[in-house]
Amino acid sequence: MNNKDVRYKIKNKQPHIGIEILDLDYQDSLSKEKINTLRSVWIKYSVIIFKNIKLSHEEFEEFSLMFGDFGDDPYIESIKGHKNIIEVKREAKEKAPPFGGSWHSDWSFQEHPPSATLLHSKIIPPVGGNTLFIDTQSAYEDLSSDIKLTLNDLMVFHSAIRPYADDGFYALEKDKDRSMKIKPSVNAKKSVLHPLIRTHPETKKKSLFINPVYSISIEGLDEKESSDLLSLLFSHMNQAKYIYEHKWEPDMLIMWDNRSVNHCAQGGYEGYERLLHRITLAGDRPFQ
Repeated sequence: MNNKDVRYKIKNKQPHIGIEILDLDYQDSLSKEKINTLRSVWIKYSVIIFKNIKLSHEEFEEFSLMFGDFGDDPYIESIKGHKNIIEVKREAKEKAPPFGGSWHSDWSFQEHPPSATLLHSKIIPPVGGNTLFIDTQSAYEDLSSDIKLTLNDLMVFHSAIRPYADDGFYALEKDKDRSMKIKPSVNAKKSVLHPLIRTHPETKKKSLFINPVYSISIEGLDEKESSDLLSLLFSHMNQAKYIYEHKWEPDMLIMWDNRSVNHCAQGGYEGYERLLHRITLAGDRPFQ
């Protein structure tokens, strides 16, 4: 397919996420028009994929800034000299579970969660390590009118307490051989309120803005009511018809929209090294 000199192919028609850009030479200067076209197809399909693109740290930063300002990445140590790049890595003999292995939207516990995450692959094992994405807009659209009305005014507490608090998962994990430099903190116990139903600031489409890692409870409901409703919605979102499974290759760059997808990392590559570099881009405060 072609759109203003950008050739691409759709990875999945159902769910409506995942677009692979063809024949993009990053060494050629990208015009403002081409960047706008890339952004438009990314917004439409939520996950945009570039194959065979080698990037230094500086080039990765430069490419990211074409699509927005850097976001804030707490609790994980960045690459020395590049404060906006973090390494997502796992050594071949590492016993710790894969990073990001539960469904989430990056840093949804922030007042202004990142609009986008960019992930560039360096070392990819021959098996496993796929990344799954949920189309949270289609999951919302398929809800009945009555359920949408029930959810419409609900607000959800988001917090990093479960993984990143000083007594959270990463602080207490029994296996201490994790190669990623994670920095648990008491600050992770803070929470912020976001609407359960989020309107995308660019497309105006609505989505379910919740995830099992950072969505702690629903404001105004008791613990059981909140837990039951969130579990019901998570089960609805986690249907195969909403999921795109991305298979990695070396020198692959993908950018996803945290406002319209959840994602999780898969394991299955024990005994192999895996290394990717990640940048997040600043976003807006979610609104209904």
